[in-house]
Amino acid sequence: MSMGRYAASTDPEAGRDGDGAVLLRSPSGATARVSLHGGQVVSWKNDRGDELLFTSSKAIMKPPKAMRGGIPICFPQFGNCGTLERHGFARNRMWALDEEHPGLSRSDSGSRSLVDLILKPSEEDQKSWPHSFEFRLRISLTKDGDLSLVSRIRNVNGKPFSFSFAYHTYLSVSDISEVRIEGLETLDYLDNLSQRERHTEQGDAITFESEVDRVYVSSPNVIAVLDHEKKRTFVIRKDGLPDTGKTHPFIHFPPCLQ
Repeated sequence: MSMGRYAASTDPEAGRDGDGAVLLRSPSGATARVSLHGGQVVSWKNDRGDELLFTSSKAIMKPPKAMRGGIPICFPQFGNCGTLERHGFARNRMWALDEEHPGLSRSDSGSRSLVDLILKPSEEDQKSWPHSFEFRLRISLTKDGDLSLVSRIRNVNGKPFSFSFAYHTYLSVSDISEVRIEGLETLDYLDNLSQRERHTEQGDAITFESEVDRVYVSSPNVIAVLDHEKKRTFVIRKDGLPDTGKTHPFIHFPPCLQ
């Protein structure tokens, strides 16, 4: 997914509203709304105004509660694989606009609307997870409306630490029986509904007939989510993250980096 910097005076396609959020707009008319609460994409609409992400009607849109929907950032822990609160604390914190350029290429910045965010640990965070870091997140829309996220995590003091990480994406789909996923065939997966037992996917494509909660290991860099009722296909690309998870009726992509 990709990286960048928000500057209202130089990027006419981006704007900040009064609710602690940044609105990105592509030349095609697609939009993405990014909340500073959690550094979270809470809306992504195509050029026809169709919402592509799901947000629960019961979602609480202010700290300290995590927002259920959009693309929560799970860090420094995914799920319950550690001693911290489920999915870590990053999704519950207020992020800041990054005023320092992270040194990434901006050769194509004229074709994207983008924002750079940064999260640093608070004293309270370091009581439960005593490590110094800077988490930089770039969220961008291409001129055609494709959504891109790139994360960079810097170890500030050089003392080793490990973490798990995810873009916990909620895609908006129709009836789940009309949805299939291609690209995970023949892969091994860990089934969270049966004590993380390891199995091998047997189907030609993934379909949903009952509750599903799995992590597919060593997944390919491209998968497709096909929604036959809406006649819509999500093509999801990743780079540098090994696994893909899915939970009926949500797609978590990718779930974990350690």
